[in-house]
Amino acid sequence: MPDTKAAAIVLAAGKGTRMKSKLPKVMHRIAGRTLIGHVLDHLAPLKLARVIAVIAPGMDDVTKEVAPHGIVFQAKQLGTGHAVGSAREAFKDFSGDILVVYGDTPFVATVTLQRMFKRRREPDNPAIVVLGMRPVDPTGYGRLVLGSDGTLDRIVEHKDATEAERAIGLANSGVMAIDGSVVWSLIDRLDNKNAKGEFYLTDIVAFARKDGRRCAVVEAPAEELLGVNSRSELAAAEALFQTRARIAAMENGATLTDPASVFFAADTKVGRDVVIGPNVQFGLGVEIADDAEIRAFCHIEGAKIESGAIIGPFARIRPRTTIGAGAHVGNFIELKATEFGAGAKANHVSYLGDSTIGAKANIGAGTIVCNYDGVTKSRSTIGAGAFVGSDSVLVSPVTVGEGAYVAAGSVITHDVPPDALAIARSQQTDKPGWATKFRAMKSKKKD
Repeated sequence: MPDTKAAAIVLAAGKGTRMKSKLPKVMHRIAGRTLIGHVLDHLAPLKLARVIAVIAPGMDDVTKEVAPHGIVFQAKQLGTGHAVGSAREAFKDFSGDILVVYGDTPFVATVTLQRMFKRRREPDNPAIVVLGMRPVDPTGYGRLVLGSDGTLDRIVEHKDATEAERAIGLANSGVMAIDGSVVWSLIDRLDNKNAKGEFYLTDIVAFARKDGRRCAVVEAPAEELLGVNSRSELAAAEALFQTRARIAAMENGATLTDPASVFFAADTKVGRDVVIGPNVQFGLGVEIADDAEIRAFCHIEGAKIESGAIIGPFARIRPRTTIGAGAHVGNFIELKATEFGAGAKANHVSYLGDSTIGAKANIGAGTIVCNYDGVTKSRSTIGAGAFVGSDSVLVSPVTVGEGAYVAAGSVITHDVPPDALAIARSQQTDKPGWATKFRAMKSKKKD
């Protein structure tokens, strides 16, 4: 059931000038998913009453990315406090807890956010719960100043901090859980009289304390709170994700023969006793069942691979493809939108697009399914147990019946009945002695 007492504001208006990109910062990708997509993924299990993203005008791609969640606009970027204030109208009828997260901080775990809500609802009723961290080098981060009782007294930005305050190791991540009944009255008291001339969301902690309310801190590992502001930080975040994904796959029973060269997508699902060779890359939407093997140098996206299938080496599996149990898809095979049946084999250099391949069918080397006529794409079917000889071309839409044979080198343009032999090639003609005469003629001309 939705948590009717909790909601979230995702701050995503930053243009990311340090990225030097036409894309908004939150639309850059880690493991195939946008930064803000990762954030929304972590929010989803919380089943919040509403999620609102704060974006800048003109960010139509961000609007599409966050749908069906709502958006509000921050016309001018005047600080985090101003950004949260931009969402006021979207929460005018809401008084539950409001979580503030950042669209460029993709790794804050669901369990961490749950801990924040839990702390917000404890008997001492803190007005604000701030997510803290202890980075190796806290330079540039605001510091969390605790009182003698361990509760949060105030947050001081790095540029405004004294030397003593900069010596504090507990840093502010920016993520907060705020009592929705007081959040807007706290926001109304913000001003921009600070080193950056911005409305700091962090100042609401001091206001809450002046009102006699407690504030609290929940800590999380610094790597979980990694933000992305540049291409180098994006690369660091990708590396962190991949390291975690590789470890998770191996801990769950997969073998990675060269883990550092395997790249997972954000949603890759890998079963037990799966073996993944070196230099394999997964795009979004891949599921690999138990006991499958993915050999070296494969690229797989949008595909489901059943138990015991063997893929590669050097195979490309494109979206909307399913590969049946025990099937073999070998070197330099490309599949696209294809149902490849259980026990079927295509071991060498073929393109099978928009096809249905029956169980235990055999596809010879160099087979091409011509699925596109320049205007439309059509499907072909190769029946169970059928045999397609090497260097054959199937011009879609055609059906090769169950148990049928297609002779090597054939161009198939109409359906082949079950158990029939189809031969569609020019008849061979031999001219005895022709080669001897040809060589003699060439030799005479040379003299």
